[in-house]
Order: sequence, then structure tokens, then C-alpha cells
Amino acid sequence: MLWVGGFSACARLPWLNQAASGNGRGDFRSGMGGVFWHRADVMWHHAFTVQPVPPRWLILGSGVFALVIVASPRVWAVARTVVTIVHEGGHALVALATGRRLGGVRIYRSTAGETRSAGRAEGLGVALTAGAGYVAPPLLGLGAAALLAIGHLIAMLLLSLVLLAGLAVAVRNVYGMLAVLAALVCVAAVCLYAPATVQAGFGYVMTWFLLLGGVRPVIELARERRWGGARRSDADQLARLTRVPGGAWVMIFGLVAVAALAVSARWLVR
Repeated sequence: MLWVGGFSACARLPWLNQAASGNGRGDFRSGMGGVFWHRADVMWHHAFTVQPVPPRWLILGSGVFALVIVASPRVWAVARTVVTIVHEGGHALVALATGRRLGGVRIYRSTAGETRSAGRAEGLGVALTAGAGYVAPPLLGLGAAALLAIGHLIAMLLLSLVLLAGLAVAVRNVYGMLAVLAALVCVAAVCLYAPATVQAGFGYVMTWFLLLGGVRPVIELARERRWGGARRSDADQLARLTRVPGGAWVMIFGLVAVAALAVSARWLVR
């Protein structure tokens, strides 16, 4: 059994027409359902089309906003849960991809998390599973930046919904389920009811947040290990699995996060 921890401690789319509602209660319900499915159908269609890249002020403003969230101790204490969701999702996805049996994911109010999987106690699969957590947020941010750079904002948002829905199936505690469902509902509401400018702002803030939020946990991990804590961290588990020192793994996590941020920034700010 492998235990891998997280951390210690849309208004409507502009291209949609408003559906007419009837006079009776039944017509009203039918009309509301028709609006929802019509919007969902058009959103799915736009997942395969290129949307215009938003103005630079929105891209840069989104980055500054995400930086404020990550840099603020009070806001980060809450927003960190989003990074934990992605972190644990990375463990879970790689565990399944390498043929391990996923035992469940838990996300806690403290923003800590854990993912349990069963399989061989050593080998490439378990090492990849242990190493997937800290690199998941920056790599997901890198993928989101790649889609945004070529104008596939809706595809990026829909992919986020799919990943969140998949993770929701694996969550095994109440708080974790509520956190994942809240994130899923938020993304879905933006997709279905937000105007194009809000969708763009949300997508870019989310991308910058994953990139910047992938750097701070590595810094926190390095600080905790320097003070003698975090002995059950992913880096220490990798040290036991690979005989590569835990400090080296922290450096690798940091290099991946910084490289993803640098490449993504170049793609986004052109």
C-alpha cells in the first residue's frame, strides 16, 4: 500500500440566444431545460473551434491577480485547497495509469491530502505515483497555457470539468467531496452562464494560479524539511524508493515548477 500526501499542515455565452419561456409552469421548466441543453450543446461545439485571444491587459491582470492570491498568507490558506486537489489528482491519475489499484483520495480542511494505492512496493510505477503530486499543478498549468495560447479556452475549461468529475469518484471523505464538487460547480457555471470576457478572465486566472501555486508548495516543503519536518513527504518517500536524496527530489520539483511557469509565461504573454 502506498500513501502519498498532498501537503503538510457562466451570465450567458455571447453566441447563445435566449430561449423563450412559456406561460405555464410546465412550459417554464421545459424552457429552462432547453436553455441549459442548448448552451451545453453550443459549448461542446465551441470546444473544437478557436476563440479569439483576449487583450494583453486581461492576460497580465489575471497573472497579477493570481500572484496576489498565492502571495497572500490569508487567501493562500484557503486557495491552497485547489492546489491540493490537483496534487492528489496527479497521484491518483498516475497510479491508475501505471496499473496500481487506487484506494481513494482524501482532502482535509487543513489543505493536507492523501492518496492511497495498492500494488508493488517498489519499481517504476510506485515511484512515478509518488513523484506525480508536486509536479501535477505546474504541468496542468502548462497544458492549460498551451491550450489558451492557441485559442482553445472552452476546451481547457471542459477538460477541467472532466478531470474534476473523475477525481470526485475517487474521493473518500466528506470535506474532500465538497471541495471537489464546489470546484466542479464553479467551472461549470462559468462555462454555461458567464460572458466571454468573464470566461477568459477565469481561465487565465486559473492557469496562472496553477503555475504560481505549483511553486509555493515546493518552497514550503523545502522549508519544512530544513526545519526537520515533513518526514512523510513525497520527496522522502521517493528517497526511500529510489535512493536519491529527498533534497534532490525537492530540487527536481522546483525545477519542473519554475520551468513550467517560464515556458507558460512566454506562451501567454506574446
